Amino acid sequence: MKKLLAIFVLMTVAVLTFAQKAGDKVSFSTKSLEGKEISDDMFAKNKVTMLNIWGTFCPPCIKEMPDLAKLNEANKEKGVKVAGIVIDLTDRNGNIIPQAKKDADTIIAKTGANYTHIVPSKDMMNGLLRNVQAVPTTIFVNSEGKIIGQIYMGARSQKDWQKIIDGLLNK
Repeated sequence: MKKLLAIFVLMTVAVLTFAQKAGDKVSFSTKSLEGKEISDDMFAKNKVTMLNIWGTFCPPCIKEMPDLAKLNEANKEKGVKVAGIVIDLTDRNGNIIPQAKKDADTIIAKTGANYTHIVPSKDMMNGLLRNVQAVPTTIFVNSEGKIIGQIYMGARSQKDWQKIIDGLLNK
């Protein structure tokens, strides 16, 4: 019981201290894991973009990735896109760590997570990702690049994520 209470308190503090909130604009310019230029322009193409911040060291992150791939596929017609941000892929100077990239590529292949994965730039680490306390953390962004709804910490099932997505689409 004490352990459960401690986890709840830590997650509550983390949510309260997260720098981003609904209405904030998300802006960045970086590369995808495949090396393609990518920026916040990606949001304009979708009604909702689900940004899932994950780490190669995180079992819950990896466990939910097959469900995120299914969500991405199932919601394309609705204008929803899933994208991952691999938080432990770069060093403090924004350089890709070769072993981390290899690990990320292996995880993506094994989980079938064939959606876009973003390499965090130095600006992203100092901005959007600055106060990420735990992974996975998920943020939803509208076509204007603004955060919508709440910020979610922890993994969820495809069914649970779908309910959240449907709620955002119906607003």
